[in-house]
This record gives sequence, C-alpha cells and structure tokens, in this order.
Amino acid sequence: MNRMLKVIIGITTGLFTVSCSNLLPTVKQTTDSQWVSYEDAKRSFDRIMPGKTTVAELKSLGFDPFEKPNIRLLNYLEITELFIPNASIQLVDLHPDIQTCLKAKSACQAYEIAPKDINSLRYGNVLLDVFNFRKKTRTTGWKFQGLIVLNDNLVVYKLEGGQPNILELEDKENPLGPFQNISIDPNISI
Repeated sequence: MNRMLKVIIGITTGLFTVSCSNLLPTVKQTTDSQWVSYEDAKRSFDRIMPGKTTVAELKSLGFDPFEKPNIRLLNYLEITELFIPNASIQLVDLHPDIQTCLKAKSACQAYEIAPKDINSLRYGNVLLDVFNFRKKTRTTGWKFQGLIVLNDNLVVYKLEGGQPNILELEDKENPLGPFQNISIDPNISI
C-alpha cells in the first residue's frame, strides 16, 4: 500500500507541476504606437524622403510628436550629442545635411521613434521557479528605432535601426534557491 501511495503522490505532483506552468509570470512591454510590427514601422519610415518630406507630410504619415504617443522631440543640442558623442568625432566628419542643420541651431530638430513589442514568458518547473532554484524565461518580439532630422520643417536626414526579430532564452539557476540572495548586514555582530 505504501508503494501505491508513493505512485499516486508522484503522479499528482507531476500533473500539478505541468498543469501549473501557466501560473508563472509573463511580461509584455509595448510602446503605444500605430505600428503593429517591425515591418509596419519600417514601411511608414521608408515613405519619408530626405530633401522632400515636410513636417505636414510627416504628420500624415503618423510621425507627429504632438498627436502620436512616444515620439520624442529633440533639439539641436541633443542632436549634437547623438552625432558628436566625444572629441574624436568632429562636425566635418558628419553628413553634409547634418552639418548644415546643426549650424542652423534652433531651426534644427529631430523626431526619435522607438516602438517595440516585447513578450517575456517564464516556463519550466513551477516549484523550482517559485522557490528560486531555477527560472527559465523566453523573450520574443521586435524593436524599431528611427531618427528623423528636420531643418526648417523639411526632413534632411533619416536613420533607422532596431531588431526585427527578438528571441532570447534565459536559464537562471540558483543552487541555494531562496537563500541565494540573502545578504548579511556587516553592522550586525554575531
């Protein structure tokens, strides 16, 4: 009978562990924007033509920091910090349109966009996760980064980057489980 009880407890524990994996935390980070994917943001960004696109046209394309969320407006000092982060880069090293823009001072501004959709899902053994012995996380999603430089309400330069396809796996093991991060106050004498 003792053997049968062990089998039942083992099966119950196994089923509990497997069925409760959906009880592990998940995290979703989304920057509110009109774009639902990296490709969608890139398509909109590709329609911007330096030397031709105006601020009014940017608004119609969805790039308006005053109406659309999460578009950062940069002044010429912030643009200077982006393009000349240290003394090894000089103004003459930059694209001619950026040079002209920075010389225009207050007429030079930029829009910085960084929409993203990132999902983190914990998976694995619930008991090991809950008691901090082992935490497994799978992160997926995308990030788009774009910079639109304007001089006198005309786009003069644009730059894009980002990660179209994010897949990160993290497997964190703590041999001491819940005691792994305990710190002892050096002011306490034992």
